[in-house]
Amino acid sequence: QVQLVESGGGLVQAGGSLRLSCAASGRTFSYYTMGWFRQAPGKEREFAAAINRLGSTTKYADSVKGRFTISRDNAKNTVYLQMNSLKPEDTAVYYCAARSPNDMVVAATGYHSWGQGTQVTVSS
Repeated sequence: QVQLVESGGGLVQAGGSLRLSCAASGRTFSYYTMGWFRQAPGKEREFAAAINRLGSTTKYADSVKGRFTISRDNAKNTVYLQMNSLKPEDTAVYYCAARSPNDMVVAATGYHSWGQGTQVTVSS
């Protein structure tokens, strides 16, 4: 399918910002809907954001809407997650994922390719 490599995670204080990047290879990047998910210890993996093939539409979880922005640069085969006004409850491992159809679903099972995950820790 497609290989995904994430970067940009780290430790930040509450109220701060981070930008995550996910570089894709192996297939035509523009054929994939892309999503960001996150998983905190002891919790289910949850949807954060998604973007369609051309970047013309986006979808966000209520918990991040207004604070996070997903974007993509198909010329660079990269999807981004800009995270602002971070809260301690945003602490999680963040994963990027790819889906072949052009609709944005929130279930992790709807995505067939996953990155390795990058840790985001927000201190209080």
